[in-house]
Amino acid sequence: MSIEIDILNGDASWPIAKPLLSAIWGRHADEKPPWSHIKWANADLRVLIETPEDGLVCHVGIHFRTISWNGRKVHVGGIGGVCTREDRRGRGYATMAIDAAVHTMRANEAVRFAVLFCEPHNFAFYEARNWHRFTGDVFCEQPEGRIRFEYMAPFVFDVVRAPRLGTLDLCGLPW
Repeated sequence: MSIEIDILNGDASWPIAKPLLSAIWGRHADEKPPWSHIKWANADLRVLIETPEDGLVCHVGIHFRTISWNGRKVHVGGIGGVCTREDRRGRGYATMAIDAAVHTMRANEAVRFAVLFCEPHNFAFYEARNWHRFTGDVFCEQPEGRIRFEYMAPFVFDVVRAPRLGTLDLCGLPW
């Protein structure tokens, strides 16, 4: 089996990624998650995994931003929009895509750590890949103003710094 891993411009690759994301998160429209009303940031880059047999099977969005950690500005990478086609899960695609995203973030020498947000059913998945729970407060922007972001749990990946607690202000929309 051969796979193709592409890292593409976020806006330019949106038409490729949109059908997969819509299929994953739009399938249970009657069961809206508590975060369904949140306005999310668009990815700067996208990791897309395709197979010749199945087409696009996995997506990971990559975000770069200067945020505030305990009142100090710090440049971070972010991961969002992680999804794999339901019929192709358990084959390592998400792990490969996340590894490619982390590699891309590490190549940006300004990135001090990475941040993602996830629901409880995904905690073990990320912990097994060396992501650590951030046990502080997270704030972000929404159209109505600055809010405390409590809809998903924050996890961090150590690059240069290893934050575990304190206050993160995303200085923009969450990802």
